[in-house]
Amino acid sequence: MIRFMSNMPIFRRMITAFIFATLIPGVVIALLGVFYINSFQNQGQAVRTSFDAQSLASGEDANLQRMNALLQAKFYQIFASESAGQNGSITDPSLFASGGLVDGEIRALEADFDRNLPTYQSNYELATSPNMANVRNILQNNDTQNAQGIIDSQRQALSAVLSADGWQKYKSYQDQLANNLEVLQGQLQNATYLSPRDLTGAYKTDYSLLHNAILSFTNLRNNWQQVQQTAVTMGKDVTAVGFAQVMPIFVATAGAFVLIILVIILTGYVVNQTITKPLSELATITSRINEGKTETRAPVNGRDEIAVVATAMNGMLNNIMHLMQDAQTQRDRLQARVEKLVSEVCNVGEGDLQVQAEVTSDALGVLADSFNYMVEELSSLVVRVKMMAHEVENSTTMTFQSMVQLVTNGDVQIQHIGRAAQEVESMADVNRQVAERAQLLHVIADEALLAAHAGRESVQQTLEGMGRHLYEGAGAG
Repeated sequence: MIRFMSNMPIFRRMITAFIFATLIPGVVIALLGVFYINSFQNQGQAVRTSFDAQSLASGEDANLQRMNALLQAKFYQIFASESAGQNGSITDPSLFASGGLVDGEIRALEADFDRNLPTYQSNYELATSPNMANVRNILQNNDTQNAQGIIDSQRQALSAVLSADGWQKYKSYQDQLANNLEVLQGQLQNATYLSPRDLTGAYKTDYSLLHNAILSFTNLRNNWQQVQQTAVTMGKDVTAVGFAQVMPIFVATAGAFVLIILVIILTGYVVNQTITKPLSELATITSRINEGKTETRAPVNGRDEIAVVATAMNGMLNNIMHLMQDAQTQRDRLQARVEKLVSEVCNVGEGDLQVQAEVTSDALGVLADSFNYMVEELSSLVVRVKMMAHEVENSTTMTFQSMVQLVTNGDVQIQHIGRAAQEVESMADVNRQVAERAQLLHVIADEALLAAHAGRESVQQTLEGMGRHLYEGAGAG
C-alpha cells in the first residue's frame, strides 16, 4: 500500500487520504446506524412475538375457562330442568336450542384450542421455535440464568399441557360428557321417557365425568396459566432496555470509535511514510551535501513529485561528481604538463636559449608556443646585443686611443708652454717693454695650463668610464 501511494501524485494522494479518512468513518457510522436499526428491529420483532404469544395464551386461557363453564352450564341445565324431574322428558324448545348452541360453541372452542396448541408450541416455544430466536437471545443476554428458568418453565408447562394427562385428558372427559349430554338431550328432546332410576344413573355417570373433567381442567388451566405467565414475563423482559440491548450498542460504538482512530492513525502513517519521511530524508541529504558529502544519494521510492525531486537531485549530484572527476583529471593533466614545461624551460635560466618546449593542443600549448617564440626573440635580441656590444667596444677603443693621443699632445703642449714661460721670464728682465706682454702671456699661459690640466682630467675620467663600460660589455658577452 505504501508503494502504491508513493506512485500517486501528492495532491491526489492527499485527496485520497482525506476521502479515505472521511469515507471509512462514514461507512462505520452508517454500519453502526444499520446495526442500531437492526437491533431495534430485532427488539421490536421480539416484542411483537412476545405480545403475540401472550395474546394467544390469554385468548386460549379464556377459551379453556369458557369451555369448562359451558360444559358445566350444559350439565346443570339439563339435570336441573324441572320438566326433566317431573315426567322424565323436556318439552321446552328454548332449552334444546340453547343446548345446541352451547354444544356447538364447546366444539368450536375445543377445535380452536386443539388447533392453536401445536401452533403455539411451534411458534412460541422458547426452547425450540425459530420464531423465538430473537426473544431467546435477548433473554439469554439479559440474564442467562433467569432466561433458562423461563425457558424451562415454559417447556415444562407446555409439555404438561400437551401430555396425556393434560389437554388430551381434559378433552377426553369433556368429549365424553358432551356426548353423553348430547345423547341425553336427544332422548329428552324426542320425548323418550326416562325413569328416575335412569336419570339418576345418567346423572351419576355424567357427574363423575364432570368431576374428572373439572379436576383435569384445574391441572390443565394451572399449566396453561404458567405458559401465559411465562409469556407475560417474557414480554416484560423483552420490552425492558437491558444488558442485551445496551451491550451490543456499546461494543459496536466502541468498535466504531477504535476503527475510526485506526483509520486516522493509518492515514497519518501513510502521509508520514510517503510525504514527511521522504522530505525529511531530502532535507538530511541536502545538509550532507552542504557539508561536502557529495557521495550521498537520495532514495527514490515511487513516482511522485518527491521521487522526481530526488531523481533530479541524484542526477545533479552525479553531474557534479562527473564534473569534479573531469576537473580532477584535467588538473592532473595540467599539473603534469606544467611540470614537463617547467622541466623543459628550466635550462633557459642557465643561458640555454636553444630550448624548445613541446607544443600541444591543450591550454598550455599556447603558452609553450608563446614561450618558444619568446626564447627565439630573446636569442635574436642577445645576438643583436652582442653585435652592438662589439661595435661599441670597437668605437670605445678607437675613442680611447684618440683621447690618449690627445692627452699626449696636451702634455707636449704643456711642456712647450712651460719652456716658453721660462723663456719669457728670462726675457722679461732684458726687455721691459715687452714685460706687460710677457706678463699677459704668462697669465694666458697659466690659464691655458689650467685648462690643459682640466682637459687632461676630463679625458682621463672619460677613458676610465669607457674602460668600465667595455669591461662590463665584455663580461655580458
